[in-house]
Amino acid sequence: MRVLVLEDAPELGAEVAGGLRSAGYAVDLVGTIADADLAIAVNRYDCLVLDRVLPDGDGLGLVGKLRGAEVRVPVLMLTAMDAVGDRVRGFAEGADDYLVKPFAFAELAARVGALCRRADWPRPPVLRAGGLEVDTARKRVRRDGVLLSLGAKEFAVLELLVARAGQVVSRTDLIEHCWDEQADPMSNVVDAVVAQLRRKLGAPVISTVRGAGYLVDGPAG
Repeated sequence: MRVLVLEDAPELGAEVAGGLRSAGYAVDLVGTIADADLAIAVNRYDCLVLDRVLPDGDGLGLVGKLRGAEVRVPVLMLTAMDAVGDRVRGFAEGADDYLVKPFAFAELAARVGALCRRADWPRPPVLRAGGLEVDTARKRVRRDGVLLSLGAKEFAVLELLVARAGQVVSRTDLIEHCWDEQADPMSNVVDAVVAQLRRKLGAPVISTVRGAGYLVDGPAG
């Protein structure tokens, strides 16, 4: 899952982005509405985490612009503006969630996870295919009932493959959803993570479709 964080306070922005990366998300961090607008235009995000008071305006203006353009990506407002009227306006402008600073990071990660599961297609909290059970809320994977230990990037790649079970997922899709903008699309990072997954999953689960991408057989559940 790929998340855009818009926060102009450098230390807080780095803390939020770093925490979400540790939780398994690919994160792009920007400090202005203009930079966020550009990032959204060229990348595909599963969730936006937006501050309100920014050097070039109110983050809610960006939300209104996106909703006016029929962009439905889930948005969480992360702001110190805590009055009831501020929260009401946030929802009225099209935000999906509103979290007030200071906040507990565990709550932020849980809210981002819930919003990411809404993106693109209805996604249940537990995905099943090919003998795999992927618990997206608890970040746990079982193969034929056996709990596996996966790294954050391994989990992100497997989650997308299982969510799209029965469909070929291209390397480009995996890069766009599971890595941030620093990833080199010409590198072999996807192949390396898939190789690690295959070693941990045991018997063949992930198939390579030559020239197209990767496939997990079976209907998504």
